[in-house]
Amino acid sequence: MLTRTVIYENVWDEHPRWVNLGAQKNFAKYAPRIGKEWSTVPDGFNELYFRRIIARALIFRATEKLVSDQPWYNGGYRANIVAYSIAAISEICKRKEKLPDFLTIWNTQTVTPGLLKALTVSARFVKDDIIRPPQGISNISEWAKRDACWIKISGRLSSLEEQLNPLFWSELLPLNEHKLEEKLAKKTQKIDDGVNAQKRVFEIGAAEWKRILIEGTKRKLLTPKEIGILEIAEKMPRQIPTEKQSNVLLEILAKAELEGITSMT
Repeated sequence: MLTRTVIYENVWDEHPRWVNLGAQKNFAKYAPRIGKEWSTVPDGFNELYFRRIIARALIFRATEKLVSDQPWYNGGYRANIVAYSIAAISEICKRKEKLPDFLTIWNTQTVTPGLLKALTVSARFVKDDIIRPPQGISNISEWAKRDACWIKISGRLSSLEEQLNPLFWSELLPLNEHKLEEKLAKKTQKIDDGVNAQKRVFEIGAAEWKRILIEGTKRKLLTPKEIGILEIAEKMPRQIPTEKQSNVLLEILAKAELEGITSMT
């Protein structure tokens, strides 16, 4: 499942050749980017993010099917055609500062008609460049892995753009609407994370926090800030740790487990 998810993401966000390089190299490209995002904006991995992944999976699978159904398709190199078809549409959207309505696709569990038609046109558009490599290159699969393949296709995208139907353009959403959706989703996720942290702190209970405070102080493992927050936690429910303090308490809990004080994480 993870391998497929990486394909769905990279074909939209990265160079399409990575998808054609195989699972290991595809993941190697994906992992550092996601790792950096996770460390800087963890609340970006929220319900909206996962719904977008599902929408991209639906688009990918629909493109596989539509390529197989085309009269010009002769049964070869479908994976290459699919990857470049979606990448071409993605690049056109980026140039226009717009994106498909991923939430609508997720809600309906089907690809919107305009996007489906656009992908059909895109598949036919990229097919010839993929299956007819330049002179001196006989291996089509290897050609699809080269930068030159995407450079050739992306250099002609204005021609593809002219062939796309009005319905496709009408379905696209401005990038600022997507950014607003992401901002609201991050805010919601941050609230959810805070509430979940408080819930976990209550589940552990005041007695355990008192034990961690006593043992952690004895071993000189705690900072003055951590001691102060633990002193609040040991007085629950008379005093209630805030969401921010609850996050610190969970960090203390992880440290306590590493030191053998508790095993409650």
